[in-house]
Amino acid sequence: MMNYDWDSKTILIAEDEENNYIFIEAILESTKAKLLWAKTGVDAIKQFEQNDDICLILMDMKMPDMDGIEATKKIREISQSIPIIAQTAYALSEDRSKCINAGCNDYMTKPISHKLLLSTIDKYLASSEMLASS
Repeated sequence: MMNYDWDSKTILIAEDEENNYIFIEAILESTKAKLLWAKTGVDAIKQFEQNDDICLILMDMKMPDMDGIEATKKIREISQSIPIIAQTAYALSEDRSKCINAGCNDYMTKPISHKLLLSTIDKYLASSEMLASS
């Protein structure tokens, strides 16, 4: 398994279920990334606005107050460049297109695979680093 070092990275995890957050936190622990937790779509927008060091957002699609689709659309009004990865229990093809059309860069279905989560995050963190250095 690859070792990822995201010591200088901040990842916002929008996830209302504590067990799911703990699962993701456990996967990302070895990467040394700073993790922020939003339990609602409204909270995800607020945290994104208040933390300009967020490098990537993992967005659950089914949350209280405001779902991940709406939260993604609102965040896209603020920033076109932040990578947003949808995470959802819905696995139908129209669910994928809804997420992508709302502004998500990528899409993962639950249960999330350790390897897929890490490699997908790495792909977006690496590409945002390349953009920043060019």
